[in-house]
Amino acid sequence: MKVIFAGTPIFAAHALNAINNEHEVVCVLTQPDRPSGRGMRLKPSAVKEMALKLNLTVRQPETLKNADIQKILSDYQADVMVVVAYGLLLPKAVLDIPKHGCLNIHASLLPRWRGAAPIQRAIEAGDKETGICIMQMDEGLDTGDVLHRSICEIGSRETVATLHDKLMLQGAIDIVAILQQLPDIKPQPQPTEGITYAKKIGKDEARINWQKSAQYIDRQIRAFTPFPGAWTTYRDRLLKIHCAFYENKPCNEPAGTILQADNDGIVVATSDGLIRITEIQSAGSRKLSVRDFLSGNHLAVGDVLGVSIESA
Repeated sequence: MKVIFAGTPIFAAHALNAINNEHEVVCVLTQPDRPSGRGMRLKPSAVKEMALKLNLTVRQPETLKNADIQKILSDYQADVMVVVAYGLLLPKAVLDIPKHGCLNIHASLLPRWRGAAPIQRAIEAGDKETGICIMQMDEGLDTGDVLHRSICEIGSRETVATLHDKLMLQGAIDIVAILQQLPDIKPQPQPTEGITYAKKIGKDEARINWQKSAQYIDRQIRAFTPFPGAWTTYRDRLLKIHCAFYENKPCNEPAGTILQADNDGIVVATSDGLIRITEIQSAGSRKLSVRDFLSGNHLAVGDVLGVSIESA
């Protein structure tokens, strides 16, 4: 089967590699190289790096609304286009180009968590399961009919990194299986109930509000690490929290109060329990265990986290 592939991050690159093993990938679309790092050098996407490794044709248009790129894609006479976290809008003219349309690998059980950040939002919300949907794309935001669903359990200590990798592997398996079944598989409309939207995560909402429940803060840290990184402040210093555990223990101290700061962790009061921080990072430094962090930094028991955001 002749496939046009469109994607950008590592999640998509893994699917590209799997598809290329079974089908003819005639063209790879990915985002233009972007400045990255302290030197702001142009960095190719993970999909571009994979495509070049596989000796595939790569195109990096700024938009797909241009008639010239639409003609180029049409000339490939592809059977299908596979889209995975591409980042550009596909106009109807592009959706209609492949013989069997455009298929999307989406990392949720649609219609729950349509949108940009389904993995993070599922963990943040405390969902017990998520999954992969292979969807027939239409002009809506993740509204197309679903060809296949795979369910994935969300573990009690699941992070966005571990869940991302599980879904990445499952998505690659599922898309190869579905491509082998085209055009015989029949898409099913999404349910009209249970629709939620996974909006893009901003830095401000990754700030920890110690007035929230300990369980929510634990989920927030796991959902927003490594990016954008759950954070708080201590005496006008920004601190990123990389790993923490909630403890269901009563506490009468104000939320945000440091109750303990030693090699066993930094323990902080919340509205209904405790958070024990085990990995932390100060602005301009690297991630450290609490033991290593406290060897060069002092946190006073009784002080309150998150009082000022002047350095945020």
